[in-house]
Amino acid sequence: MKKILIIAIAVAAAVGLGVWTMSDSKSAAPNVAFTDLNGKTFHTEDLRGKVVLVKFWATDCTTCVAQMPDNIANFQALSGKGFDIVAVAMKHDPINYVLNFAQSRQLPFTVVHDANGDIAKAFGDVRLTPTAFLLDKQGHIIKRYLGNYDKQDFIATVEKALSSS
Repeated sequence: MKKILIIAIAVAAAVGLGVWTMSDSKSAAPNVAFTDLNGKTFHTEDLRGKVVLVKFWATDCTTCVAQMPDNIANFQALSGKGFDIVAVAMKHDPINYVLNFAQSRQLPFTVVHDANGDIAKAFGDVRLTPTAFLLDKQGHIIKRYLGNYDKQDFIATVEKALSSS
């Protein structure tokens, strides 16, 4: 019984450390190829010099859909200062749904479809949506978000990253 309890505590500590490490790490974002809905391809390294939210989402994710107006507002308010968003639609999402969503909501930021799941795999095998990674100007992951997050804290983190050189 003691042995099971010790193992459970060790596993919980390892999971807690993993979550903490992923949420506030300064590791480099993976260098992946993104292809937007217009067929333009770019890489993670092309995003350097900007603070970028790489957001994994799906059209069937109610939280993702509910967050889109805030994403639009944040992009419109901060893009002039060097903030950008790359919205990565998950591989299970049919491309026509993604296209319709992006067009009907007039998403002002870059939308890509992760048709093969390669982008999600490169970012730690993302499976849950919404999952987002905030990258600093040097391409480091400075924050990971899963599900809903505090809007004021998010803006403060972005503003701080934008003011850094």
